[in-house]
Amino acid sequence: MAYQNVKGTQDFLPEDEAVRSKVRRVLEDIFLVYGCRPLETPILNFKELMTSKYSGGAEIVKEMYSLRDQGQRELSLRYDLTIPFAKVVAMNPDIRMPFKRYEIGKVFRDGPIKAGRYREFTQCDVDVVGVESQAAEAELMQMAVLVFRELKLDITISYNNRKVMAGMLEVMGVADRDIAGVTLTLDKIKKIGIVGVSEELLMKGINQSSIERIKNWLQVEADIDLSYLEQYIEQNEQLRQGVEEVKELENLLTYLNLGKVCIFNPFLARGLEIYTGTVYEIFLRNGTITSSIGSGGRYDNAIGGLIGSGESYSTVGLSFGLDVIFAAMKVQPLESAIEIDYYIIPIQTQKESLKVAAVFRQKGFRVEVDLTNRKVGKALERANKMRISAVIIIGETEVNNNQVMIKNLQTGEERVESFSFN
Repeated sequence: MAYQNVKGTQDFLPEDEAVRSKVRRVLEDIFLVYGCRPLETPILNFKELMTSKYSGGAEIVKEMYSLRDQGQRELSLRYDLTIPFAKVVAMNPDIRMPFKRYEIGKVFRDGPIKAGRYREFTQCDVDVVGVESQAAEAELMQMAVLVFRELKLDITISYNNRKVMAGMLEVMGVADRDIAGVTLTLDKIKKIGIVGVSEELLMKGINQSSIERIKNWLQVEADIDLSYLEQYIEQNEQLRQGVEEVKELENLLTYLNLGKVCIFNPFLARGLEIYTGTVYEIFLRNGTITSSIGSGGRYDNAIGGLIGSGESYSTVGLSFGLDVIFAAMKVQPLESAIEIDYYIIPIQTQKESLKVAAVFRQKGFRVEVDLTNRKVGKALERANKMRISAVIIIGETEVNNNQVMIKNLQTGEERVESFSFN
C-alpha cells in the first residue's frame, strides 16, 4: 500500500503545528478581547441545510462533500462555518442580541488546490448578529488589523457593498434574475480578465448591450470612486443605499485611522450569493500569497430564511483562513515555533529531573525533559537544534547539594539555583 495523503489534505509536523497553534492562540485571544463568545457546531450536517436557498450558492455547493448514513439520510460535510452558525441562531430564538460568537474548526471543499488553498482546511470565524449599522463591519476590520499586526503580516483590506454592485448592474441593464450569476462571473476578473468575463457573460445569456457597458466599466476601474458612483444613484435605489452604507463605513474607518489599510474597491464581488451588503477580503500587501487570507461580509437574510419567517436579522461575519495564514507565515523568517523555556538534561537523575520539571511547570514555564539517557553533549546539541535558550543540568552533585545548574545557550552564562529534592 502506498502511504500518502488524500489530495488537498496534509499532515502538520510539530514545527509547523506549533506555528498554527500560535496563530490560533493569537486569534482566540483577540476574539475574547472583543467580547466574542465561543461556539462549536457539527462538521456533519443535513444536506438540505447546506444546499438551502440561503446557503453559499451554486458555486460553493458544487464543491460540497455529500454522503449518506446507514438510514439513507442525505448528509454533507460543512463547507464553511457560516450556515451552521445561522442554523444555531435560528434554532435558539432566546439568544440575547447583539450576539457575537467565534468558532475555529475544520471545513471541507472539493475545489481547486493551490498555495494556501486545500480541500480540508481550518476556518476561524467571528459573526455578529443584531447590529444594523456599519459599526459592526468597522469593528471586525479593526479586529483583523490587530490580528495581522500581532502575526507581523502586512495586509490590506479591500471592501465593497453588494448593493453597489447589484445597483450598478441594474443601471447597465442586467435583469434582476441574472445579477447573482453576473456577480459570480465578476468575482473571477483577476483570474480570467475582461475578455474571459465577457465570454462567460455571453454564455450565461446576458445581452450584448449590457456586456459592453460592463466591459467599459471594468476598463475605467482606476477612475471609479464614490463620486463616480454618485452620478447614478438617482437611477437606482439599491445603488443609493449601497453608496450611503459605504460612506458610513468609510467615515468610521477614517476616524479609527484605518483608511490606509482598508481600501474601497467597487469591483470586489465575493461570489457567495448569501451576502446582502458590505463585503471584504484581506490580502498580503507584498502579494507573496495571491489568495485572500481572510474575508467576510453582511448576510442579513440567512437566519430569517432558515427559520422560514423571511425576517431580516442583521448579521455580519469575518473569516480567517488558518491554512493560508500559515502558508503566508512560512514564506517569511520565523522565530522558533517550538517554544520551550527549559530543557532538562538528567545525568543518572531521571526521577529527580521529573520532579524539577513538575515544579517549574507549576510556575508557568514550558519544560521538556530528555528521557533518552543520551550523553550531555548530544542532549545540548539537540537543544541547540530546537533553538531552546536555556537548559537545566541535573547530576548527582546537584541532587546532593539541593541545587540545579541553569545554562543559557545563547550567552553561555551559567547560574545555580537552590532546589529541594527531599
